[in-house]
Amino acid sequence: MSEEKKKKAMNRLKTMYPLRANIDQAYERSVEATKAGKPTAWSMVNWWEADPILKAMDIEIVYPENYGAVCAAIGSAQKYLDRSDAEGFPTHMCGYARNCIGYTAEMTELGHIPSDAPMGGMSNPILLLSSGALCDARIKWFQSLGRYLDAPVWTVELPHPGVEESQMPGVREKSIQFMVKELRELVAFLERLTGRKMDWAKLEEITDDLIEINRIWYEINEFRKVRPCPMHSRDFWSCMNASLYPAGDPKVSLKLYRDMYDEVKDRVANKIGAVENEKYRMVFGELPPWHALKIFDELAERGWNFVVESWAYHAPKPIDYAKISDPLERVATQTYQWLTGYFPDALKEKEYMGYFAYPYLEWARTYQCDGALFHPLLTCRTATNHLILAQDRLLNKLHVPSLIAEGDIVDLKLFDYADTMRKAVVLEEMMDHYKKVRQEEGFEW
Repeated sequence: MSEEKKKKAMNRLKTMYPLRANIDQAYERSVEATKAGKPTAWSMVNWWEADPILKAMDIEIVYPENYGAVCAAIGSAQKYLDRSDAEGFPTHMCGYARNCIGYTAEMTELGHIPSDAPMGGMSNPILLLSSGALCDARIKWFQSLGRYLDAPVWTVELPHPGVEESQMPGVREKSIQFMVKELRELVAFLERLTGRKMDWAKLEEITDDLIEINRIWYEINEFRKVRPCPMHSRDFWSCMNASLYPAGDPKVSLKLYRDMYDEVKDRVANKIGAVENEKYRMVFGELPPWHALKIFDELAERGWNFVVESWAYHAPKPIDYAKISDPLERVATQTYQWLTGYFPDALKEKEYMGYFAYPYLEWARTYQCDGALFHPLLTCRTATNHLILAQDRLLNKLHVPSLIAEGDIVDLKLFDYADTMRKAVVLEEMMDHYKKVRQEEGFEW
C-alpha cells in the first residue's frame, strides 16, 4: 500500500502540525531554562489541578508520562524499559513509569541528559509533582525516583466519589473545599521551596486561559458528531497535549486551538471528512499504541473513521465559572468537573462506573458509532479494568460490537499488530450485522 494512498485515506488537519510542534518545543525550552537556572518540575498529568500554580510560580513543567509516549512513538523507549528492568523494577509496571525510571537511572549514571534522548530529554527537576488521581503507580513511582534524584515529592489529591455518592447533598462542595485547602498548602510549599511569592493575578489569568482552552477544545470535539466526521483520533492524540499537558504558553495554545476550531468548523460546513469514504464510525477505548500509530492509517484505508476516544483525555463539560472569585477554587472546580461531569447522566441510566465505562454509552449514541476498538493496557489496570464492562454495555444496550486488542502504551512487544488487523475483518462483519439490528429496532443510526 503506497504512502500516497495512505495520506489520501486520512485527511489530517493542517492546524494539528503547529499544535504538535508547540508541545515538542516545550522539552527544548525546559532544558534551556534549566541551564539558565530556572527551576523545573517533573509533573504527572493532574488535569489542571496543579499546572496553573506551577506556571504562575514560573516553574518550568515537564511531563514524564507524555515523554514516555514520545519515546514510544519514535522508537526510543526500549532501552529505557530494559534499564528499568535491570534496576529491579517489575516488568508489569506502568510503561510510562518504566520509561521514566530507566531514563532517570541513565541520566544519573552519566551525570547529564543522555545525548541521544528524544527532543533534548528531561532536565533535572527541583520538584516531583505527583497526583492521587486514578492510577495505581503514581505515588510510588515518583517516590522510587528518590534513588536517583534529590528532589521532594508533592502529591495533589483528588476526591473520587462514586456515581451515587457524588449526587448526595454537600459532596460536591466538600470535595472542592478539600481540594482548595490542599492547593493552598501546595502554594505555601512552593513559596518555601523557591523563595518566591505567588503572583495571584498571574494565577488568575493562567487559570482563565486554561478554562478557555478546554472550552474550545471541547467544542472542537463536538463538531466530530457530524457526518462525515471532520477530525480523526490521530489528530486528537496529536493535539490533546496542549490541553492535558499545558507546559507551553497558554496564550499560544489558545490561539492554536482557535485556529483548529476554525478549520474543523469549515470542514463541517463543506462536508469534508477526515477519512475518505467514511464507512464505519468508530470509538477508540483507552490510550493508543504509541509505537504502532500506523494502524490508524491502515484502518482508514478500510473506511474506519475514529470519531471519538477515551473520556479521561477529553476536556471537561463546560460550566459557568463566572461566580467563582477565588482562582484556587476555579482550579479545583474545573478538575472536579472533569472527573464527575458525566455522573448525573450515568446515574439516570443506573450505570455506576460513571467516569470510565459510562461515557462510551453516551458517545456511541451521540457520535453514532458503528463499533469500538478497545486497547487494554497490560501494564495499566486503571486503564483496562472497565473495558470489558464497556464492551458488554455497548453490545447489549446499543447493539454496537467491539474488538479487544491487548497491548501497551510503551512496550511494543506486547501488541500483536497482525492479529489486530485479522480481528478487524471479523469486526466489520459484526458491524454490518448490528447496523441492520439497530435499524430494525428503530435506533437513529
